[in-house]
Parts: sequence; structure tokens; C-alpha cells
Amino acid sequence: MKLVIWLPLVLPLLAAVSAPRLAEWLPPRTATWLLTGSAVVLAAASGAALAFLALAATLRIPLVAAAGDLSLHALGRDDPSSLPLGLAAGALLVAAAAAAARAAWRRTAALVAAHRQARWLPGAGQVVVVSDDAADAYAAPGWPGRIVITTGMMHALTAAERQVLLAHERAHASGYHYLFTAAARLASAANPLLRPLADAVGYSVERWADEQAAASAGDRMLAARAIATAALAARAAPAGRAAPAGALGALGAGGAAGMRGAGAVPRRVAALLQPPPRPRLLLAAVAAALVAVSGLSALDAALGLHGLIELAQGAGVS
Repeated sequence: MKLVIWLPLVLPLLAAVSAPRLAEWLPPRTATWLLTGSAVVLAAASGAALAFLALAATLRIPLVAAAGDLSLHALGRDDPSSLPLGLAAGALLVAAAAAAARAAWRRTAALVAAHRQARWLPGAGQVVVVSDDAADAYAAPGWPGRIVITTGMMHALTAAERQVLLAHERAHASGYHYLFTAAARLASAANPLLRPLADAVGYSVERWADEQAAASAGDRMLAARAIATAALAARAAPAGRAAPAGALGALGAGGAAGMRGAGAVPRRVAALLQPPPRPRLLLAAVAAALVAVSGLSALDAALGLHGLIELAQGAGVS
């Protein structure tokens, strides 16, 4: 294998540094798709790189090499990994796979719980008002999705602000934003270096819903005021009062927990007080190209490992 095998393990660091800026600079819909796709590809590529390093190390174990008629001398050429390093890569791969499996189980359980919650909520309409003094509003994923708003949040907002908040939650429901956050969180579970990307996806889906709500209201100032007021009301609510959002919190779909996020709401409000973000095609293309490099590097490493095995087999037979 060539030194290119290290690129999938290094590029997540660059992505982690650039993700928050991309979430701010790109239009929210574009940022969400780009960051989510990047997280998934980078997690897969880094996992593949660890697998190739581990496999290369395994093949250099004398018993394994003898069983496969492989030449240890040939395996040692063009291989950047040592046996201890390959074994460490294998341990990291097992840990990453276990973390991803655990996260997938929890996400699936949360999605099933949220679906049941949405199905059994009272009423036949999409919007459900829950009697609760704690201010909260969230989109419950499911088929169909439901929008839950507490009486505490209703009392905290004016009629116009309620419409903005409902438009925001409808954007979450219609855009299936919980799928983006779930995919990003699973990727970050497999590779902890990608946690800033998962956080950036959580921010960008909120910005996506903010922009759709502002467009629906036709008043960016009103949208900014509604988001700020809802956040202040949610922050004032006692922690743990908004119990219906439990399944949603696990899915990263918003609710009071999202409204209380330090720093995110002021940035969202500031963005709404500015003109809508313009497309930055060059920036998006450069970011996508770097992610593609990671995937291609993993593919090149796979081909290199295959060639090395064939070479070792030929040398072993001769």
C-alpha cells in the first residue's frame, strides 16, 4: 500500500475545523446535504483505511502468511504500516464498529419511540397542543410526522410569532431533518473526529428551518424575533419539564434542548437579520472535492493492498 492510505485518517481533522464555517457560509440546505454526506463518506473512508492497515498487519503474521502462501519479504515492501501499528488500527476499528452499532441501536429505538409517540398523540391534525406550562415545540418524526407545541410556548408568543414557529417545525417535518442529524451522529460515533461535523449538521438543519419559516412569513425580522422569543421561553422553563421531547432529543430534532443551546440561537437570529445567504458554488465544490479525495484514497489503498497480496502470493509460490 502507498502513503495515500493515511489521507482518509487525516482529512477528518480538516473537515472538523472547516465544518462550522461551512455551516455559516453556505445556504443551509446546501450545508446540510454537504456536511451530512461528508460525514458519512469520511467515516466510511477512515474505517476502510483502518481495515486495510489491520489486514496488512494480519497478513504479516508468520502463521497467516504461511497459510496463504505469502512471502513475508514481499509483504514488507511498499507497506507503510508496521505490525504493531496495524494491530492498533485493528483495535481502533473494532472500537469504532462497536460505537457505531451502539449508536445505531439507540437511534433506531428513539425513532421507533418517536413514531409511536406521534401516532398516539391526540387529535387528527398535524399540530398538537399539549397542556404544559414548560415552553417547548418540536416536530415528532413519524408517518405521518406531528408537530407538538405546549401551552407554555403558545402563551409566550404572539399570534404572528406562533405562525413562524409552526412554519419552522413544519420545515423540520417535511424535510425529514432528523434523518440528516441521525446520519451525522452515526458517522461521528464511528469516528469521533467528525463530531464537529455532526454539531454543524444540527445547526444547519435549524438554519434551514429558520429560512423556510422566514420565507413563509415574508418577514425576516419577525422570524428572528419569534426564534429569539421561543429560545428565551424555553431557556426559562425548568430543566426536564418538556418530557414529551425525550425521543426527539435523542434524534437531535430540536425542541427545548435545541433552543437552550448556548451560542447557536444568537447566531441563528443574527443570520435572519441579514439577507438570505447566497450560493457559494466554488466553496461547496472544493469541500466536496476534498471529501472525494478521501474516498478515492481508500479505493486506491484497497487496490494497492490487492496488488501487494498478489505479489506476495507470487513470491511465496516461487
